[in-house]
Amino acid sequence: MKQAVNEMQSVHVEDILKAHHLLKDVVIHTPLQKNEQLSERYNCNVYLKREDLQVIRSFKIRGAYNRIKQLSKEQLEQGIVCASAGNHAQGVAYSCKQLKTKGKIFMPSTTPRQKVSQVEKFGKEYVEIILTGDTFDDAFKSAVECCEAEGRTFIHPFDDFDVIAGQGTVAVEILNDTDVEFDYALAAVGGGGLISGISSYFRAISPSTKIIGIEPEGAASLAQSRLEGKVIELPSIDGFVDGAAVKRIGDRTFAICEETVERVVKVPEGKVCTAILELYNENAIVAEPAGALTIAALDLMKDELKGKNVVCIVSGGNNDIGRMQEIKERSMMHEGLQHYFIVNFPQRAGALREFLDEVLGPTDDISRFEYTKKNNKEKGPALVGIELKHKEDYKPLIERMDRKGFHYTEVNKDSNLFHLLI
Repeated sequence: MKQAVNEMQSVHVEDILKAHHLLKDVVIHTPLQKNEQLSERYNCNVYLKREDLQVIRSFKIRGAYNRIKQLSKEQLEQGIVCASAGNHAQGVAYSCKQLKTKGKIFMPSTTPRQKVSQVEKFGKEYVEIILTGDTFDDAFKSAVECCEAEGRTFIHPFDDFDVIAGQGTVAVEILNDTDVEFDYALAAVGGGGLISGISSYFRAISPSTKIIGIEPEGAASLAQSRLEGKVIELPSIDGFVDGAAVKRIGDRTFAICEETVERVVKVPEGKVCTAILELYNENAIVAEPAGALTIAALDLMKDELKGKNVVCIVSGGNNDIGRMQEIKERSMMHEGLQHYFIVNFPQRAGALREFLDEVLGPTDDISRFEYTKKNNKEKGPALVGIELKHKEDYKPLIERMDRKGFHYTEVNKDSNLFHLLI
């Protein structure tokens, strides 16, 4: 049963329109583009709302600026604090410089260097960056402690009505820019600020549009909270989709989502990586993992999307080029094209040649090989990475290893071993 949103829990159209007016000279009115490749692939009309082209390459500037602009002169003089995995920090930093207020920004120590550098660039002398903990939730805890100790105003990344109203201006632009009646609107979900804002506006202006929340499979806090009928905190998360890797969705955002969001789709991190690569290769769009969530979800929803009008919010483009090898690796593993094994090779002449000639298929390729020969052992382990051209080549590969008597462990199927070695 959906939880009703009372007046104190709602973000109204008027709030979003006021934010839209306030932001019009601050943010970029990002394009709404029909994507022909995706439309053809999924037999529907796919439109992309390009928030990756925003002034900070993310929608987060909208909520951050709208919130900080509401502060009194005394609050601005006292300074602000925020916690962020990257994009909210950039929005706050940009706003601090524009409004000339000092900000302390707490970020997880795992934040990609590219995002940290962007915060420094946008905030300059107005911000101090503190890297702490491994996740957003760790940084959040430190930020709250700092806020209480120093009397600063905390700028929440998602669970704040002014922030939610600011994010809702994405929907204002979408509906102002086209006469298309959208059947579906897809938005990434981390803490829930974006989807709460756009769903509040769509519900009032285009109530027939189904709002679908898209979460990474390894950090699906909204999906789990809806399942249990209350806000819950996940015991652990996969931090790869850093812009949406949040253990606990907000109380306000959850209440709004219960009323306005049709359902939640969980996307495996590997599929997100495939979407990132396809967006770049086919459209020259640089999307960060959270920004590619909605595109990745299209494949999981393809049957119901046929013939429909769909808008996907590409929420951010702050992707560190240094992550591309990991993104490719995760994509190939998800597609069944990259496999790792620990193979026990007999320590005799010709064993490796036998493996290459009689185990590998004609289009299989060794992408990694690490082996140390020990003369006092009959067998020696090697870490072998094998790249397949087709996922159907996996079963014949395993059959040949079994037939030739090579003893092996599949690293892909042991998460602890995989993280240790790969």
